[in-house]
Amino acid sequence: MKIKSAEFETSATGLANVPRLAQPEIALIGRSNVGKSSLLNLLAERRDLARVSDLPGKTRLMNFYSINRNWRLVDLPGYGYAKVSKSERADFNEAAADYIEGRKNLRAVLVLIDSRLEPQPIDLAFVEWLVETKVTFGVVFTKTDKQSVSQTQASVARFRAVALDGLDPAPAIFLSSAKTKAGRTEILRYIASRL
Repeated sequence: MKIKSAEFETSATGLANVPRLAQPEIALIGRSNVGKSSLLNLLAERRDLARVSDLPGKTRLMNFYSINRNWRLVDLPGYGYAKVSKSERADFNEAAADYIEGRKNLRAVLVLIDSRLEPQPIDLAFVEWLVETKVTFGVVFTKTDKQSVSQTQASVARFRAVALDGLDPAPAIFLSSAKTKAGRTEILRYIASRL
């Protein structure tokens, strides 16, 4: 898949104000600070398309990016830690949940997992919920450049055993690094198959 154009389209607080033009969408979600913006920029090959921040919880809205003017990447608010009030934090998760359960043109969700960490309870709970929704999803292990290949493989094996064992069909799994551009081709191939 060739990405010829990528541009920010709009932000939305909930399903009531998402883009009306029905184009297929691929959503990115993960814990705060897992590298969603970096992955989005990598896929689009645009360094500054999505703002990268060291502050967890920076993405508070659903951000829609028009790709090739015929499909969208959607950056959903990170789940978990966010430096906002409790009531606001609940709204973010609710908006993302409403979107995942109710958006008719959603083709797949890419769940981002930090490859350096042991399986986190919040990631496991989210994947369990996602399985219940029956939404197609893939798992992207990020920041693979920050450790050895064997450490990444061990981390993926642990996560697979705890969260993905017995799922039929099993979700696609990708290893990525915004720094080395690893995984870009494979993820785009998967996206093309879902569109």
